[in-house]
Amino acid sequence: MKTINLAVDICGVKLKNPIIAASGTFNFGREFTDYLDIGDIGAITITGLTLEPKHGNAPPRIAETPSGILNSVGLQNPGVEYFIENELPFLLEQDAKIIANINGTTIEEYCKLAEKLNTYPIDLIELNISCPNVKEGGLAFGTYPEGVFDVTKAVKAYTQKPLIVKLTPNTADIKETAKAAVESGCDGISLINTLMGMAIDVKRRRPILANVTGGLSGPAIKPVALRMVWEVANAVDVPIIGMGGIINGIDAVEFLMAGADCVGIGTANLIDPTACIDILDGLTDFMVEQNIENINSIVGSLIIQRRRD
Repeated sequence: MKTINLAVDICGVKLKNPIIAASGTFNFGREFTDYLDIGDIGAITITGLTLEPKHGNAPPRIAETPSGILNSVGLQNPGVEYFIENELPFLLEQDAKIIANINGTTIEEYCKLAEKLNTYPIDLIELNISCPNVKEGGLAFGTYPEGVFDVTKAVKAYTQKPLIVKLTPNTADIKETAKAAVESGCDGISLINTLMGMAIDVKRRRPILANVTGGLSGPAIKPVALRMVWEVANAVDVPIIGMGGIINGIDAVEFLMAGADCVGIGTANLIDPTACIDILDGLTDFMVEQNIENINSIVGSLIIQRRRD
């Protein structure tokens, strides 16, 4: 068998392979350098940035659930200025492709973040639209197509970086929000963000999380995430980063076949700090076993088959 090609292109940025560390589970990468060479994975999506530092929500803010976890961390981060001064130089030394996840409570905040990062060597920007829009009564930007369109169109005008919109699954029809993102000028889409859920301490008769509800992630959400990636891949024609419960190489293959160009690894990093490399190895093993020379021949193969049927 010839040499396996794992390289992929996402919005014009060439990655060594389709494995991406998802935002919120890899911080800025420093903690993982004792376990892997972070330059060996396709890209790192840094922890979500805001204009000012955020302390996040009060504890407890993590709860284990069957085949997953609930989190209500609340976007704890040191702020964009700290990242630029203290973390970006480190990442550039690692030869890592960098995706900056940005968050705001107003369209103006998103635009300021995009404009600020536009002048630095960031490879892509990921727009997290699961944040509450304070000017619209706290409703998340990504809940309705109109909100997706407005924030994406505004941010796109403030950056020349490829713009990826991260979609929330907590919406009536994710195909419609995906279409709105594309119509407003995004370069790619990532999905899914966490599903809203809760857990109860029955002895205390209180919610486990101090914030009552939180985002559910991990293997429990994989079937939902896989279905949504497939739906969106059939609805729009832009690169897709698929995520949601990927813990091994075969999980990654499923997302690629459903139409994802790359895959985001999230909760698995909290279980095993070598997860990204382990999943990459599993993906490579599958390609060897199936005599597949080019990773891109897998992408969207389920969609192609569906059209043939």
